[in-house]
Amino acid sequence: MSTNYQLIKAIVRSIFLILMITFAGYLFQHYNLHIYLTNTEKGIRFINSFRPYSEIVFIFFQIIQVLFAPIPGEATGFMGGFIFGAFPGAIYSTIGLSLGSWAAFILARIFGKPLVERIIKTKTIDRYNYFIEQRGTYISFILFLIPGFPKDMLCYILGLSRMNLGEFMIVSSLGRLLGTILLSAIGASLRSEKIIVFFILLILGGLMFIWGIFHSKAIMNKLHRKKTRNDDKQNTAMS
Repeated sequence: MSTNYQLIKAIVRSIFLILMITFAGYLFQHYNLHIYLTNTEKGIRFINSFRPYSEIVFIFFQIIQVLFAPIPGEATGFMGGFIFGAFPGAIYSTIGLSLGSWAAFILARIFGKPLVERIIKTKTIDRYNYFIEQRGTYISFILFLIPGFPKDMLCYILGLSRMNLGEFMIVSSLGRLLGTILLSAIGASLRSEKIIVFFILLILGGLMFIWGIFHSKAIMNKLHRKKTRNDDKQNTAMS
């Protein structure tokens, strides 16, 4: 009974994901959403045009932004704060980012490396072998915290790892939260014309971004050295 239930659950989940991705892909091409996802001004006008359903459209925007990993998420986070305010924008962003992250993780878990390689370059995937071979929960959380780190790409890569879905949802949702709140606050402060607050938050975000770039590089270099040492030990043991 338990085995049949798990099988049915997996089949339903897979069908739901495939339908969702197919629908998202159709809308992405039909509406040329890339323009609205990367151009803040056009994106805000597009989302507002769907009132009173703009919250749903915005959440969908965030899901799409995660699934199409090369698209940066900073623009959509800013839009949420500008349109809905700091707190509601952060809530809607978190819902969309969590759903998108879950979908990316499950897609990678179901379809494996062949799918991930269609989205992310093979060289990039190879750099993250540590996560594929290990659980990497703590390091993953730190990387999700770092502003500017390609978190959407990390969702797909962690789908190839030993991390379970529950751990992933906690790590990705909590790890994204600080950056999501900051982006929403920046957008809200500009909308309310609180220019001093806007520039303070913008400078703070910029400093965090610069720190994040150097810190993430240091982490990845450390992981690469660790992976190299482990490979050397295995080669030595085999010889």
